Amino acid sequence: MAWSIFFYFRNVKGKKILVGVTGSIACIKTAMLIRSLTKSGCDVKVMMTNAALNFIQPLTYAALTGHPVASDFSENKESGEWVNHVHLALWADAIVIAPCSAHTLAKMASGHCDNFLMATYMSARCPIFIAPAMDHDMYLHAGTQANLKTLAERGHHIIAPQEGSLASGLDGKGRMAEPEDIFEQLLQFFTPDQRLYKKTILITAGPTQEPIDPVRYISNHSSGKMGYALAERAAEMGAHVTLISGPTHLKSHHPNITRISVVTAAQMAEAAFQHFEHCDMAILAAAVADFTPDVVSEHKIKKTGHSMSIALKPTTDIALALGQAKSENQRIIGFALETENLEKNALIKMSAKKMDMIVANDATAADSGFGGDNNTVTMFYGENRSIALQPMHKTKVAQKILESICDNLL
Repeated sequence: MAWSIFFYFRNVKGKKILVGVTGSIACIKTAMLIRSLTKSGCDVKVMMTNAALNFIQPLTYAALTGHPVASDFSENKESGEWVNHVHLALWADAIVIAPCSAHTLAKMASGHCDNFLMATYMSARCPIFIAPAMDHDMYLHAGTQANLKTLAERGHHIIAPQEGSLASGLDGKGRMAEPEDIFEQLLQFFTPDQRLYKKTILITAGPTQEPIDPVRYISNHSSGKMGYALAERAAEMGAHVTLISGPTHLKSHHPNITRISVVTAAQMAEAAFQHFEHCDMAILAAAVADFTPDVVSEHKIKKTGHSMSIALKPTTDIALALGQAKSENQRIIGFALETENLEKNALIKMSAKKMDMIVANDATAADSGFGGDNNTVTMFYGENRSIALQPMHKTKVAQKILESICDNLL
């Protein structure tokens, strides 16, 4: 353990971290984050918004970093000396905005530049880490969620807030992530796990759509977030990823990801069979339709006022086919979404389809299932071999899954 910590610190030593602080009581916790960064050998500078100055004095951060705190463009109004926000942005190896208020989050998403922090942010070329902090209802507001989604799609690293007591006196999600959690994400970013270096991985993601007629289809609520998170993390760990994706608004960002877009289960099966032969493993995270209409109408089916039925036929079982075709050196990791008897049903599916590991989650549990950003899963490797994870963001779940694959299957 001591060697591991030293290894991490060695890889962040000398990194230049620019910390942005916005108006939130959580800025008190930012001091602990800065202390961890400086102790690990990082060179840290701080910039604050005017709202943040209402909560904590800049002297606190200056004492911890050894650098003056920037909050305005004017360093000396009488002499005309000014703080160059462009130079500061280009100086940084990473920018961490912690806490990030709902107001600043909205300005980042829209490009509204009205203060020093925003001017620096918009001049940056380095990775951006965002630790939101706000009241529960503000965090859940559709505008906030849309802004987070926009920034995540731009490749920013969102460090999800935690649940607990809030400054308003309410309990809920909105507490800034703990300083140690933010610090850990930075360590992982600068010290990437490369155990999948040069591995070729096939990942399926998202739903499929099975057409009934030209305007209607059968599908499910899968968002694709879990599969895309796995693809991004696997690529960061050095793998070459073939991502076969059903219809979703999500985008892949890493250059090591080759995305193949499909619509139907048959198209996903065809793409999977074509690429699996050359892969070291397949991670089957897609929610593939089990049935498809036996006959697809060429024209829109008109409403007649009478009941109607649609004959369905089974789709190709991709997991079963790949399990039967895999070589001794290939691995298959499947997913199981269950509403009852989680362990029993997951193990039956794993055995029947010759999977090496299955990731199961309960569709009825909170913070689990389709659509959301979080997931609660249990990883099974066989009878009496399992690892249950606490509820966490799907990016973190993806990391844990891939780490477990490396530890147990490679």
